[in-house]
Amino acid sequence: MKALLCVELSTIVEQRSIAWCTADIGREFGEVRPLDEARMRTLAVNGIQLLDQIQADVTFVTELVTIECITWPQREHLMNITQPRDRNDKLLEFITRRSVADFNKFIKVLSKEQAHLVPLLVTDGGKMFFKHMKKIFSLY
Repeated sequence: MKALLCVELSTIVEQRSIAWCTADIGREFGEVRPLDEARMRTLAVNGIQLLDQIQADVTFVTELVTIECITWPQREHLMNITQPRDRNDKLLEFITRRSVADFNKFIKVLSKEQAHLVPLLVTDGGKMFFKHMKKIFSLY
């Protein structure tokens, strides 16, 4: 009976420490945390339109590397993909695996090069566009 009590107590302690760790991630790491569910959902819903419309040419992809949104090896991988839709698909896959800060960098570059696509990535399909863009540009 004593051993059972110890196991239950250690489980409770582990649950509390896990809850404590996850609660501090957002506060401690800020925009370095992975993309949240809302941004992932936005990419999933509008991804088809983005696949057909993003022009991930050398200039655009190099700009993403310059501001450290993606890495040089990822850039090289993208440049080796010949079909634009396949390149866009891989680019969006890279973006979904990056941080919130990198997602915001992606939107910033997209707003310079292909601003008409930015409303597809912001809240409510563009209704919060200016408020969101003001926040992004104040960060960088």
